[in-house]
Order: sequence, then structure tokens, then C-alpha cells
Amino acid sequence: MEQTGHGREIERSFAAQAEAFNASAVANADELLEAIVESAHPQPTERWLEAACGPGVISRRLARSAGSVDGIDVTPEMIATARREAEAAGIDNATFEVADATRIPAPDSSYDGAVTRFSLHHIPVPARLLRELARVVRPGGIIAVLDHLADDEPEARSWAQEIERLRDPSHWASLSQARLHEIGRQAGLSLADEQRFSFELNFEDWLRRGTTDPGAHDLVEQGLAERPTGTECFNVHGHVGGRVLRLQMWLGVWRDNGV
Repeated sequence: MEQTGHGREIERSFAAQAEAFNASAVANADELLEAIVESAHPQPTERWLEAACGPGVISRRLARSAGSVDGIDVTPEMIATARREAEAAGIDNATFEVADATRIPAPDSSYDGAVTRFSLHHIPVPARLLRELARVVRPGGIIAVLDHLADDEPEARSWAQEIERLRDPSHWASLSQARLHEIGRQAGLSLADEQRFSFELNFEDWLRRGTTDPGAHDLVEQGLAERPTGTECFNVHGHVGGRVLRLQMWLGVWRDNGV
């Protein structure tokens, strides 16, 4: 599979994070899992896709309701974890394969629906992913996307992206709510529903899962001390050792117009 330089960075970073992310509070938070599965509303006769599935947490939850689920991810270590966890849970209607979510190895209209979580902010030109999901989902099918938001204010948005990239070089750019609306429209999708909500996680755990480099940690601390005004979507509060990261999450549910 041919990879760009950033694609190789994604694979390298997530190879190291596979086990930690699978066990993390954010990956397994019932609040997020239930929100995305309820919005997708899979049926027992339907075939679903999880794009950039990571360790397959969403796929395993979808498999309780859908007829079958295919999970794809570019990182072999993530797929190995997903297969192991599905087998351990006795799930026999979910499969996992190494594949690029922006070049899905499936014919047009192969799926009744698709979900992707925490993927868009890793992908340069993220509209590519939505166009590809629109291709493989049948007309009228559902595409559900969950990701964390960027601020509308440019200085606040740039500051947060710098912190994110220091913590995890595979991070590309979080998107504003308006930008998410626009790339969905460009992909020929109709927004059927959306939710925006705050989500909190342990900051120190979040930082360690991204990098163990002390130099990067020092730069993150310097960046946090230079927080600009207008930061709503990325906030750290509390004392060192027990800090909380509050992110603004966005869940969008689109219908595929078949165009």
C-alpha cells in the first residue's frame, strides 16, 4: 500500500498506540459509543463499515445490531488488536482488514451505512474520506462521523493544533463545525442530524498515549502557558498530575444522496 509521508507517520504513531488506545477511557466511553451507534441505528439485515476503525471498539458495538460489520484501518497493529478483541468477545459478524479509508477496496454502494470516529483530524484534505464513504454507501444510507472540533477563532485554532501536533505528530488538523458542514456538502451528503457536546478526559493520560518524549512534553507545557483568548474547543484545567482536558465533540449524521 503506497503511503505519503504523513500516511507513514499515521501508521508509525498508531502502531505504538494500539493497545493503549484500545484500553483508554476515551475509546470506551459509553457516552460516545452510545451516541454514535444510536445515531447510526443499524438494522439486523444491514451491512456496515467502520472506516479507520483502530482497535474496532465501534465495530464491536455495531455488531450487536447490524447484520455484519467490516472494519478497515491502515495500521496492521490496530487490525491485529481488533481481530483479537472481537474473537475474545465471541463476535462472528465483524471482520477487520488493513486498508486505507480514503481508498476503500469495495465496489460502489457496498454498504448500508458507515461510521468513522476520531479520524478526520488525522487526514490531509479530509473531504477525501467523506467522498469515499459516499461512494461505498448506498443511496439513502447513513454516514455518521464523530470527531473533536476546532475553534472558529483563528488564533485559538492554531494554538490548539500546535499542542495536538506536539503530542501526536500524526495529528493533521481539527475542523470547525462550519468546515465539517461544507465538506459533507461537497461530498454530496445531506446533514440529517448533528450533536455538539463537551467531553472530558485525563490530560496526563492523553499526553502519554501520544508521546513519551520529554522534550515534546516540555513544549506542550510551554504552549499551554501561552493560551490565547477565545479557546472553547480545547481547554486544560486543574493542577499538574490531575489535569482535565475538555474537548468539544461533534457528531454528524449524513444521508448519502447518491450523487
